[in-house]
Amino acid sequence: MYTIKSFCLYCGKLVRGRSDKKFCDDYCRNSHNNQKRSVDSWEVRNVLSILKTNQKILATVLRDGQEYAKVSFLKLCEMGYNFKYHTHTDLGSHNLTYEFCFEKGIYRIDQDWVIVVRDLGESYLKEFSKKLVREYPSSNNQNYA
Repeated sequence: MYTIKSFCLYCGKLVRGRSDKKFCDDYCRNSHNNQKRSVDSWEVRNVLSILKTNQKILATVLRDGQEYAKVSFLKLCEMGYNFKYHTHTDLGSHNLTYEFCFEKGIYRIDQDWVIVVRDLGESYLKEFSKKLVREYPSSNNQNYA
């Protein structure tokens, strides 16, 4: 009978005990798992930070009591809005796509202008989409990347 030598995944010391044991003690096991999770949590914290910044920017644009506001795309960029990150998308009537960051969202009218809207429910969004199509007839052609 031969023995397989295994080494601790965290500190590299020789592991004694069961043949499938990966760590020499609880400290190494916990340290290894915490280190592994810290990478994930850093990425999550980074994305959450971006989402919160986006939410604050939209809150600044959309004052208390306002349901929507028109703002230039450039202004949002200057304020630091990151268009790559949002929490969810919603489809209004006429296939208008809204990108939401928590309870506030944006709809791109064209390359230069954005409508910031508050999420007041699905029926509100459908009615609001009809209003947008009437006011900005060319806006239902979204090809802005």
